[in-house]
Amino acid sequence: MTKGVSTKTIRITASDGWELEADIHTSTEPTVAILISAGTGFPRQFYNSIATYLAARGAIVLTYDYRGIGGSAGDDLATSGIEYSDWGRFDAAAALDALEDAAPGLPLTHLCHSVGGHFIGLMANHSKITRHAFVSVGTGFFGGHHLRNIPSELYFWWGLGPYSLLRYGYIKAVGGWQGEPLPPKLFKTWRRWSHRRSYFRPDLARSLAPHQYDKVTAPIRSWIFPDDPIATPSTAADLLECYPAAPHEVILRKPSDVGVKRIGHEGALRKGREVLWAEFWEWLSTSPQTVPAKN
Repeated sequence: MTKGVSTKTIRITASDGWELEADIHTSTEPTVAILISAGTGFPRQFYNSIATYLAARGAIVLTYDYRGIGGSAGDDLATSGIEYSDWGRFDAAAALDALEDAAPGLPLTHLCHSVGGHFIGLMANHSKITRHAFVSVGTGFFGGHHLRNIPSELYFWWGLGPYSLLRYGYIKAVGGWQGEPLPPKLFKTWRRWSHRRSYFRPDLARSLAPHQYDKVTAPIRSWIFPDDPIATPSTAADLLECYPAAPHEVILRKPSDVGVKRIGHEGALRKGREVLWAEFWEWLSTSPQTVPAKN
């Protein structure tokens, strides 16, 4: 544990009654609150290092497991009925309320990894957030990803995935999938969205209604890395278009810019990337009054 930083595990009840597990990292005199929303298949513990770093700089940080993941898994993943949108509509919203309770009076900010930036428009309380840091956030459209990544994605969607659903009833960590087990309904929705450039936008008037994507106005700074095969400049731009009222800017960082050989889709959140973490901290801890102009 970093000196001066303490961590405690809490339970959160979402508005539909689902129990979530979360960790709060804090130091003695925090000045800003940061919610960290994870990528698909990443347990909250993956973010412990950056959460501790941010807490040591003066934040109170909340990390949480979406329903179906880690400490929020529930009893039976195969029959859970968990949908992708539940992670934003219920889980992220409940986690933000819990962070507000733990950090009364502090500005609420949001660090989003990958899918963690997809569902802000489903959070009824998103207006409490003063700014967002997107890290490797792009759509899942495989046609916008690096060419070398496409064979493994098609294998996941149409080989491993169907086999795992048939054999186990959910996506198990076998055959190359290295993330947490995934609910079947969520996987099928993810696959459907990932086969079109418009991603989830056609569903906004149907299964994702009601939503507030056009009402999200907190500024977004999006970090993209050339060796990330998924969150490419193309898919990152597609995702930012889902938030038409939010001022935004894109920051491109090569591995050599931060003194490492690889960043990829998840590397920005791993230890050894403190140069990047300092940039995230600077953005999230900056006064909300000094926001960038809309691009």
